[in-house]
Amino acid sequence: MNKPAALFDVDAPPWRPKTVDRPQRARFSALTPLRPRTLFVTSEMSDFVQVGGLGAVSASLPRALRPYADIRVMLPGYAQALERATSLDVVAHLPGAGAIPPCSIGKTTLADGLVVYLVLCEELFKRPGTPYAGPDGVDFPDNDVRFARLSLAAAQWAERGGDGWKPAALHLNDWHAALAAGYLAWRGVDAPALLTIHNLAHQGLFDASRLGALAIPPHAFTLRGVEFFGRLSFLKAGLNYAAHITTVSSAYAEEITRPEFGCGLDGLLRERAQQGRLSGILNGVDDSWDPRRDRNCPYLYDPQRWKGRYADYVRGMFGLSLARAPLFLYVARLVHQKGADLVLRASDLIADLGGQLVVMGAGESKFETEFKALAARRPEAIAVRVGFDADDERALVAGADFMLMPSRFEPCGLSQMYAQRYGAIPIAACTGGLGETIHDGKTGFLFEHAEADDLEQAIRRALDVYGSAKLLNEFRRAAIAQRFDWQDSARRYAALYRELGASRLAGGASAAVA
Repeated sequence: MNKPAALFDVDAPPWRPKTVDRPQRARFSALTPLRPRTLFVTSEMSDFVQVGGLGAVSASLPRALRPYADIRVMLPGYAQALERATSLDVVAHLPGAGAIPPCSIGKTTLADGLVVYLVLCEELFKRPGTPYAGPDGVDFPDNDVRFARLSLAAAQWAERGGDGWKPAALHLNDWHAALAAGYLAWRGVDAPALLTIHNLAHQGLFDASRLGALAIPPHAFTLRGVEFFGRLSFLKAGLNYAAHITTVSSAYAEEITRPEFGCGLDGLLRERAQQGRLSGILNGVDDSWDPRRDRNCPYLYDPQRWKGRYADYVRGMFGLSLARAPLFLYVARLVHQKGADLVLRASDLIADLGGQLVVMGAGESKFETEFKALAARRPEAIAVRVGFDADDERALVAGADFMLMPSRFEPCGLSQMYAQRYGAIPIAACTGGLGETIHDGKTGFLFEHAEADDLEQAIRRALDVYGSAKLLNEFRRAAIAQRFDWQDSARRYAALYRELGASRLAGGASAAVA
């Protein structure tokens, strides 16, 4: 059986198969639709519900793909999604398996024509909280069944189709959908799966005793299946059974093949990279993050004018003094990965040097408590809001002079793209997508190690630039000129969908790992 890995050379444009000759490729192209039918499977989408960057990507990438692929989205029918769906038609009923209950599929068509399928199962999805946890912040104890239901529904849709539409391939996102690649293999469904890793640190780990409940065959509990240090891993199922794996930046695709970033999966990921089955495709941001589309930014090429207006609005909103001071911003999950501890240590330096800092985010309780105490201690210079509001985020980014992103690892990152589009200069660790999207000394400031001294040195560099109106405007203009749209990435994903179809016709893209 041919290995699908041999067909891919996705990082070296133009994309072309390594081992398929031109006559064969012409035959495959004739049989593979120019707009391949693809089901985009995700646990969140900002049109309905969003917890992190995955929700933003799941809303914007499928839309960017529509000129190049016949793409539809599938996600769970959470209470929030049902509330926001303007109309919903039940188009299918799917059986359960093991302890996974049956479900229905509801179809809703968004205003721009994008079709979204909601997996309807009230006992699993219609409950208060986030997609992953209850109002108390504790993960739902049945998350294994909940996301196995999503994965199984996607595989069943690929197997039998419905609504007059059958996908030729599945595009799976993170661990919540990764088990679908396994279900395709175990059920003998001839459809390839592409898995995108948005954050390798989240793997969907559960007790091995759950195999039967999740309709996973016993023979799959191996290193080449779903077994991970004696536990069951949804993400590892995707890594083993998907035809191709992508990450959300080229740098992150390389980083996760190393032990320090590989989360115990670096050996398998190195193997996938050597096979040509691992590549990085950089995320983008949608057109709404363009100040030219913002009626509050009439002086696009003179950001100093609208920066000041937004900055005053932000200061008033957060109770800071209306001083003409450099305004720093930290919008992130308050966790170790995002360098929350480093920002805490650097906060006094920012205030001592005459700056102001606004923090917005939620996360680990110890960091939330420490940031609140910091704001209480220095109310004139530091403001903290525990929580997140997307509209306020836009105002913050538009008003800020600098964006802090001292992440210990960052698969791609979107905040640095938002910031640059609005002339907020990012100060970031050089990791993952941050190093790919920030030009040190031109559109931002990068530092090599996520350590307090390195961050503080970068802050001093930024303040030196702030002291020169000429230099500051040069940075802002260069940052605003950056392009982070989805067009190039969407074309690369669509080309990969077509390559997956070609490899299936060659005999084997959907084959399971032996």
